[in-house]
Order: sequence, then structure tokens, then C-alpha cells
Amino acid sequence: MSFDEMDVDTIWMNGEFVDWDDAKVHVLTHGLHYGTGVFEGVRCYDTENGPAIFRWEEHLQRLYDSCKPYNMEIEYEPEELTEATLELIDRQDLHSCYIRPIAYYGYDSLGVSPGDCPTDVTIAAWPWGAYLGDEALENGVKVMVSSWRKHSSSQIPTNAKTTGLYVNSLLAGEEARRNGFVEAIVLNKEGNVAEGPGENIFLVRDGEIYTPGLSQSILDGITRDSVIEVAREMGYTVHDDATISRGELHTADELFFTGSAAEVTPIRQVDNVEIGNGSRGPVTEEIQSKFFDLVNRRIDDHEEWFTYI
Repeated sequence: MSFDEMDVDTIWMNGEFVDWDDAKVHVLTHGLHYGTGVFEGVRCYDTENGPAIFRWEEHLQRLYDSCKPYNMEIEYEPEELTEATLELIDRQDLHSCYIRPIAYYGYDSLGVSPGDCPTDVTIAAWPWGAYLGDEALENGVKVMVSSWRKHSSSQIPTNAKTTGLYVNSLLAGEEARRNGFVEAIVLNKEGNVAEGPGENIFLVRDGEIYTPGLSQSILDGITRDSVIEVAREMGYTVHDDATISRGELHTADELFFTGSAAEVTPIRQVDNVEIGNGSRGPVTEEIQSKFFDLVNRRIDDHEEWFTYI
């Protein structure tokens, strides 16, 4: 669904609520030319206890942390961004939505050094369903291993959620879609599994769960962290610093993606190889069910993860 088809009309921009169509930047904005921005993607769920943002504080902290490598300073306190976000959602009467805070170097000069460019901050929110398609959550997705590699953390900070870095994600994802797949898996420079273009990845083998660690040049996903904690509470052994080879993908019992957008999405095929029985596996289904019970507040666990509107 395009933005023009959505019932949204307001964006918070540099301390003010502005009409959606008036939220504009100059064509010589530094972040537009050099990718010098950081952002977050956060879900608000229409829970049984009312609309609630999932792990807002952790996402907000990562936004501020992502600024640090770029010497970018957000002039607003976290409490101000929280208040603005809650009001933005309330103003648009959104019960379930996706939230996009972004901070970027704005308009002043256009050398590679941002110089005196201001740090602009914007927050938008809109309805967004299943990221990889409505059927993906139940039936799983077909993915391919991309020919594009994930950059190393020694080249660009991989644990900062930087706008410019997502060109790598775009290349991998579009390559997959051109070849008839829904999504990609990206290997790191050593040839081991890193992540998806916008998701972390988990592998299930003999009832135990494996996911690449931070040393594999991945983003330290907040949904990833949540699933690790929930799976361990359910009694699963989770190896959260695994090194997974490309070949292990094809022989896995189950695979699944996690992410704020993707939530918990099964992977049913890698390249031309079916994973398990070619459908959502039992471990994935159990974790997925627990995750959705949690975020929709059908169970009381982890109340501290929720910020209510």
C-alpha cells in the first residue's frame, strides 16, 4: 500500500507537527547526498490493553547510540521524542502502526564533512501489515543467498542503523526479487551467514537454536534479542554467537527471520533447496506463537517492554 492510500496526515519534524505533504527537505541536504542519517523502525501493536509500542526505550537508545560514530547530536531529550511519538500516534488515531524516527545531517553546506549542518529529527507513523506478505508468517518465504556481501564492522559501523548502509540491503533484496525470491540472505566478507537485508536470521538444528553473533557483522536486532530471551524462557538452548556457513542453511531443520518489520517470519526455501518439510517448522511456530501472544498482550510476560499510548 502506498502512502497516498493511507489515512495519515501528520509528521513530527524538528519539534513541530506538520502536515504530511509539507514535511520536506532541501535537495542539498547533506544526508540526501552522503547517507549521513540514522533511523529506527518500531512497531506499535493494538493490544488487548490498548495500543502499545514494543520496546520503545531500547529502540530510542539505539537511535542515540547510532549517532555517536558520526558525531551527530540530537538536541532533543529522549523524553521529548517519546512525548512527540505518543502524541503523533494519538493525533492520527492509530492503534497499530509502524514508527520511523530518523535523525540526519541537514542543509548548510555540501562538503563530505558535515561542518555546521544541523541534525534534523523527524518522526512518522503509519499502518503497516506483514512486511514480507500476509501469507509469509504462516507459510514462510523463499529466499536466495545474495551475491552481495555484508560490509565488515572494520569498514563501517555495523551496529549503527545508518541510512546509507541500506544501499547494501537494497542491492541484495532486489537481486533476490529479480530472481523470483521474496528476500535475500547476505554473507559476511568471510563467507559466513550474516543476516537478511532488514532482518536477523535464526537456524534450528536438533531442537537447538543458532543465530549469528555480533562478530559476524550483524545489526544487534531488538527483535532478535527479544526472541532469544523468549526462546530461552521456553526452555530452548540458544547459541547467540554462532558461526553459520552457507552450506548449513541448506541442511537446517528450520530457518526464520526476525525484525521489527518482519517480526518472526519462517523461511521455507533457500536457493532451490527446501528447508525441513518446506513449510513453517514446529520450533518456529511455537516461538512465533509465543511472540505474537506477547506483543498483543494476551500474556502478561515482559510488561516492561511496552509503552502504552
